[in-house]
Amino acid sequence: MSGRQRVSSGSPYEATIGFSRAVRLGNRVVVSGTAPVFPDGSCPDDAALQARRCLAIITSALAEAGATPADVLRTRTFLTDRDDAEAVGRVHGEVFGAARPAATRVVVAALLDPRWRVEIEAEAMVGPDGGGPSR
Repeated sequence: MSGRQRVSSGSPYEATIGFSRAVRLGNRVVVSGTAPVFPDGSCPDDAALQARRCLAIITSALAEAGATPADVLRTRTFLTDRDDAEAVGRVHGEVFGAARPAATRVVVAALLDPRWRVEIEAEAMVGPDGGGPSR
């Protein structure tokens, strides 16, 4: 498909699994489920810090695709412990509070890596219909 822009975050899983951190097609930007991993492979134990790391990766991918947190229409947050919902929600509000996207939070039995307590994905629209700059 022409016009498809792929954004890589350098995750070792991207080539192995065959996915991109984000994909932009036209004015739509979709960011894959994003885990709280630092470049050295470390992962904080605290759920709020994990959410902050996920959202930093997402914000960076959005920027590379020409979008901002203000362009986000939907997020999905996966938690392994419902007791983390409030702390993770506060971090989500810091990043997306002005945009107030549609947001879903789901408690799951586990994520791919047992250290992960949070995984987040996002969808955005940019340009004339999305409010952000068009490309």
